[in-house]
Amino acid sequence: MKPHDTPDASTADTAALLEQLGQRARAAATLMASAGAAERSRALGALARLLRASVAALQAANAPEVERARAVGLAAPMVDRLKLTPAIIETCAQGCEQLATMPDVIGEITGLKQQPSGIRVGQMRVPIGVFGMIYESRPNVTIEAASLSIKSGNACILRGGSEAIESNRALAKLARQALAEAGLPPDAVQLVPTTDRAAVGALVAMPRYVDLIIPRGGKGLIERVSAEAKVPVIKHLDGNCHTYVDDPCDLELAVKVTDNAKTQKYSPCNATESLLVARGVAAKFLPRIGAVFAAKGVQMRCDAQALAIFKENQALAQAGYGLDAINTQANIVAAQESDWYEEYLAPIISIKVVAGVEEAIAHINHYSSHHTDAILTSDHRHAQRFLREVDSASVMVNTSTRFADGFEYGLGAEIGISTDKFHARGPVGIEGLTSLKWVVLGEGQGRA
Repeated sequence: MKPHDTPDASTADTAALLEQLGQRARAAATLMASAGAAERSRALGALARLLRASVAALQAANAPEVERARAVGLAAPMVDRLKLTPAIIETCAQGCEQLATMPDVIGEITGLKQQPSGIRVGQMRVPIGVFGMIYESRPNVTIEAASLSIKSGNACILRGGSEAIESNRALAKLARQALAEAGLPPDAVQLVPTTDRAAVGALVAMPRYVDLIIPRGGKGLIERVSAEAKVPVIKHLDGNCHTYVDDPCDLELAVKVTDNAKTQKYSPCNATESLLVARGVAAKFLPRIGAVFAAKGVQMRCDAQALAIFKENQALAQAGYGLDAINTQANIVAAQESDWYEEYLAPIISIKVVAGVEEAIAHINHYSSHHTDAILTSDHRHAQRFLREVDSASVMVNTSTRFADGFEYGLGAEIGISTDKFHARGPVGIEGLTSLKWVVLGEGQGRA
């Protein structure tokens, strides 16, 4: 078998296939753990170069999949996630280069302290070993996972969705080629070549080969993986992100940031889905953001106070978005209780007027998915309280929730977002794919 070929799914049943992938991954992980930083950086540089040289070929593999998705009526956000545009490929290449230049944390010893016995005790950062990645739609995840795996000295087994199988195959082939060019084992990146759903069940139940599972997709996939996994799982179920407009705030900033947080892109998990507005600024802020959202076709699902403000605003009434238009226009409607929990991934946003920062924090901690939440404020004390008390993986001040991303955080790439509270939380980069082990240095001491 050639070094960057993967086993043919037709030659063995799914369980045997995953067994073979697991064996190869474990062997590759041993070699990756002993590889130097220079070798891993060379592989990442090679991958960036191969991506840029393969834009036409990657788009040729991707275009039919995008068309098929449209033809079968796949939801617009899912179609959007499926695309491999030149800009997306370039972002993947830049992520590889950013990772290559970042400090190497593997083998780093921290917290070394001498004890009364004379021994010195610290912790060393080491690779996890083998992680399995299960994802839907986004083929760029193949490169994000592969590049982070290479940088962190791990091996990975990737199982993408059937809707992007050819795109994923083309990308995984480039990753394996880059590893081979750097003298590293190509089997450090393997793509499950079958779309059989049984492959997911097999992958999450192989603790002898797989040390960690990372699902990245819809709620149904993540719930299934969490229920069936026999190894640790890093996950988030929903991206119900909030932007809270405080009293006091810079209204120009608030309109600009809220617009970006919702409309820059509707499909990502870090797009704002719920807008909270302090009562003291609601009458001035809501008409302005309402006009922006209405112009962009964003449906606003409002509580009673927000609806009343839209009714009273003469400018919006004249534009056709006053109370008389609520029952005939789709742009402004009454919110239901379920809206406060909802991740829309669409041009829809829930809007609620709250008394102030205390009620905003309570609402977020009750309804949020604990992914990313932001406060827009000019009060430092309110900002600090929001940072301390909002129980989410990323908490922001005066900026867009769309920044909750490994690339934007300087991680080079991200393997996913974790809303768990152990091991890794928020965007998971290099350190999230490592573990710590205790190291003890002595000079012949024996315990008394």
